[in-house]
Amino acid sequence: MKTVLFSLLGAAAVLAAGASSSNANDRYADRPPVMVSPDLSAPWVLQLGHAPGIVRQTRQMMQQPQRRYLQVQPDQQRTAAVQQPARRTAMRPQINPIYLPQEVAFDGPQKPGTIVIDTHQNFLYLVEKDGKARRYGVGTGKPGFEWSGTHKITDKRVWPDWRPPAVMIKREAAKGRYLPTYLAGGEENPLGARALYLGTTEYRIHGTNQPWTIGGAVSSGCIRMRNEDVVDLYERVNVGTTVVVI
Repeated sequence: MKTVLFSLLGAAAVLAAGASSSNANDRYADRPPVMVSPDLSAPWVLQLGHAPGIVRQTRQMMQQPQRRYLQVQPDQQRTAAVQQPARRTAMRPQINPIYLPQEVAFDGPQKPGTIVIDTHQNFLYLVEKDGKARRYGVGTGKPGFEWSGTHKITDKRVWPDWRPPAVMIKREAAKGRYLPTYLAGGEENPLGARALYLGTTEYRIHGTNQPWTIGGAVSSGCIRMRNEDVVDLYERVNVGTTVVVI
């Protein structure tokens, strides 16, 4: 009897230790999957497998626990239908398919493995062998925030924190928009799911929770991608990768 009891206790301890280790090593295990619905331009947090018609929900509605629905009689259903009008759905215009990831011909002088960012056409190329490249659509610096140069990726982060530069905080405050000095990584963070840091600059290639902005001049100099695209790029490149911005 004692042997059986010790065996059960030992198994429980192993399971508990495994769960603790998993929780400690996977800080973002509860994050939703990075995927996109047919409504490619919908806010990323509403792209989790929904159909093109998407009901716009408030944060309070999304945070409410799910309720169990009681079975009701047909008469009660008709009454409820009269009292609660159907909720309307809304759609944003589809993102131009030209900005979705695709393999293209590439005749630039850069070596395979190099990232080339064309800020005029809003494309990011990951150079491959045999005159090809993987091309992604990106959002680039708005007028007055354009730049070019060559840097190395010096850091990679998953669900990065955001610390807006003091000059940005001051600039936005003058417009009546007050930014936090610090914002933890997550769905509400404008840096999105991944970030690749460029040299010693304050610029990054990062995700966005506003995928409908891809293809435009929209940022303060950073290169933004759809979350699912920056995750794909993140897995394909390493620290030390050369990034050429033209």
